[in-house]
Amino acid sequence: MLDIVKVLFGGFGENLRIFVLTLAMAIPLGLVITFGSMTKFRPIRWLTRTFVWVIRGTPLMLQLFVVLYAPGLLFGMPMRNRMVATLVAFVINYAAYFSEIYRGGIESIPLGQYEAGAVLGMTRAQIFFRVVLLQVVKRITPSMGNEVITLVKDTALSRVIGVAEIIMVAERYTKQGLIGPLFSTGLYFLIFNGLLTLLLGWIERRMDYFRC
Repeated sequence: MLDIVKVLFGGFGENLRIFVLTLAMAIPLGLVITFGSMTKFRPIRWLTRTFVWVIRGTPLMLQLFVVLYAPGLLFGMPMRNRMVATLVAFVINYAAYFSEIYRGGIESIPLGQYEAGAVLGMTRAQIFFRVVLLQVVKRITPSMGNEVITLVKDTALSRVIGVAEIIMVAERYTKQGLIGPLFSTGLYFLIFNGLLTLLLGWIERRMDYFRC
């Protein structure tokens, strides 16, 4: 039984790796996409918003298959590392979702905040990073928290392209007639999501000092 727990924990390690690396790359990339979707230069704005529309409008599972197989089929350069393919698909997908959350947060800031900063002689960059950004972070924290929780569960989709995450590992035991490991995967996700929920709640409480 202990051996099974160790193997399942190793599988969940793959889920955690996808989760951490996706967040580390998608959070800043989402901000870049947001700037593109809000620019006054129409071609870039239209291109960026079309990209976001396509990513949000198609299943993540389909995007995993496209990233894995399209390079080989279209350019003769097959994607040999399935974990890299997984990360590319997840980062692009979540960056698109994060960008819309960022855009909603930025657009929710009253115009007077920008005007007040300009009156004080601040540059546009100073206004954004010193005045607007903290207010945006405060407002988008609940929505970002929901996406983070969703990401934990979505990591299980990586199994469709052969990444040995925890559900794939548990399925191997199920085929041997053991049902326990399959249900145990739920405990891994529940415990981790429970810890994340506590952390996100703490972050929200820490930001209560900044009311906007």
